Amino acid sequence: MSDSPKSFALGPEVHAYLVAHGSPPDAIKQSLMEETSKLGGISMMQIAPEQGAFMNLLARLMGARRMIEVGTFTGYSALCLAEALPDDGELICCDVSEEWTSIGVPFWEKAGVRERIRLEIAPALETLRALPRERSFDLAFIDADKPSYSDYYDELLQLIRPGGVILVDNVLWFGRVADPDVVDEHTEIIREFNTKLACDERVECVMLPLADGLTLARVR
Repeated sequence: MSDSPKSFALGPEVHAYLVAHGSPPDAIKQSLMEETSKLGGISMMQIAPEQGAFMNLLARLMGARRMIEVGTFTGYSALCLAEALPDDGELICCDVSEEWTSIGVPFWEKAGVRERIRLEIAPALETLRALPRERSFDLAFIDADKPSYSDYYDELLQLIRPGGVILVDNVLWFGRVADPDVVDEHTEIIREFNTKLACDERVECVMLPLADGLTLARVR
């Protein structure tokens, strides 16, 4: 486990406590986190272990069978989601980096979930737009380039079934979204996206102070 919690609101002691008193990462997930940490500062792109546990539990509670992930990085979130699927379930992972995603593949294999994961190395919008508009997916997770969040969301709304869920990461942006003195491009983009979801009558949503902020949007 990382010594620095993903959540900007938690100290290391409280973070360690809450992870230990939930469902902590198993040995495979722990090894994947350690392997990712070798990348240096960019390893902060990996989701927090408590977030992975939450997403896994949510997918299980929903009985999810088909899921989409936009932004896979080294595969920790994909591992958490794929473990929640039945043997005939499917998780489509969209990413542009073969280098980063290749780190996760051996860990998916060790966990016995590789056959449930369809990895698409291509711009995510291309992958999403090529999928049939059957609204047959149960859950989606967005954790990729922030300027495209709104486009990913709009595409996913055409793929997720009514009652399905879209999860969106980094919506608190280390607290910068609530600081009026911060006006950089990425902060403004996330502010605009958060407002869009809050006002979108196609979904009902809640923003959770989990890790760097996670919005859960249920499609009506």
